[in-house]
Order: sequence, then C-alpha cells, then structure tokens
Amino acid sequence: MPHILFGRSRELEIEITEYLDLVNRGALTFKRDLKRYIQKDFNLFEESLTDIKKIENNADEHQKDIKYKLYKYMLIPESRADVLNIIEEIDTITDLAKEVIYEISIEKPVIPEELESDFLELVENSSEAVDMLVKSVRAFFEEISQVNDYVNKVHFYEHQADKNEERLKRKIFSDQCKEIDIAYKLQLRYFIEEIAALSDQAEMVSEDVSVAAVKRRI
Repeated sequence: MPHILFGRSRELEIEITEYLDLVNRGALTFKRDLKRYIQKDFNLFEESLTDIKKIENNADEHQKDIKYKLYKYMLIPESRADVLNIIEEIDTITDLAKEVIYEISIEKPVIPEELESDFLELVENSSEAVDMLVKSVRAFFEEISQVNDYVNKVHFYEHQADKNEERLKRKIFSDQCKEIDIAYKLQLRYFIEEIAALSDQAEMVSEDVSVAAVKRRI
C-alpha cells in the first residue's frame, strides 16, 4: 500500500489491511455458514456459529484503532473524512452478516428443497458483491486506476442478487409453494431480504469508494 495518504505510517497501513482481511473473512464465513444451513447440515452450522461473532468483534477493535490512527498519521487531511466514512460503512456489512447468521440460528426457518438452489445463488451473489467491494477499497489505497473495475463488479453482483431476491419471492408466493403456511412465507421473505441486504450495502459503499477515488485524482 503506497504511503501517499499515510505518510510513513506503516502501522496504519497494516491496520487497514488487517481490517479489510477481516471483512473479507466475514463474507466468506457468511457464505460458508448459510450454505451449510441451506443444505441442511445443521450440526456443522451450529458448531461454527461463533466464528462470525469473533470476526465482527475483531473488526470492531480494528475500526476503533483505525479511527485514532487516521487522525494521528494521515498525510492528506482532506482525504481523512472519505477514508473514515468508507471504514464505518463497511463495518455495517460485517454487523449485518453476523445478525443474519444468529437470527437464522434462533428462528430456524425451513427452506423447501425446491428453493435451495435459488437460496444458494442469492448467498453466492451477495457474498461476491462484498468481496468485490473489499477489492475496490484495496485498490483505492494501492492501485487507484482499478477502483472503477471493481466497483462495476459490485454493481453486477448486486444486480444478480436483486434478480435472485425477486425470483425467490415470486416462487414463495406462487402456486408452486401453495402448501406453505403464510407465516412461513413471510419469514422466508424476511431472510431473503436480509441476505440480499449485504449486496445492497456493498453497492452503497462502493459508490463512496468511487467518489473518493475521483476526488483523489483531482
């Protein structure tokens, strides 16, 4: 990571790199755990339940340290607010991932076998949107010319997740699932929206990254 924003602060560079690693790990854990649940590997899902919480707690600690070090070391003060905003907005993604995993553990929604592949595809696309976001942020610090490429990929996966979300909802409320009680349908709709929300948040943050990259080029 170049020193253009942080002067000679290797400490701050490492902190941000480790933070982004945690966000990426959180998205991978989110995908792994939801796949286990959807594929009805409930024991393994419950055994690894605390993994996402540990990642979220570590990310929160890194975020606090980053805030302090941004003011201590940042070489270009006008970029400080942009970086701080990006870090804070990314943190909501890890929080949301943990929330979804824990709520599923508590409510234990029943996912019909005929909807499994659609749920898996939604999880995949939502997680990929987060992965592309993390890459866009790394590019913001390391190779700013690549930011838009990754931002465009965030948009792509978010759009795919939107399609998955709509297709799942239509199936749930169609005759295909007419034997499912309305209460269970509403519960499934809620979790569909929560899973898709990760990609929505990733897209929102990617826009901030894109704007910050433009400002750095000026």
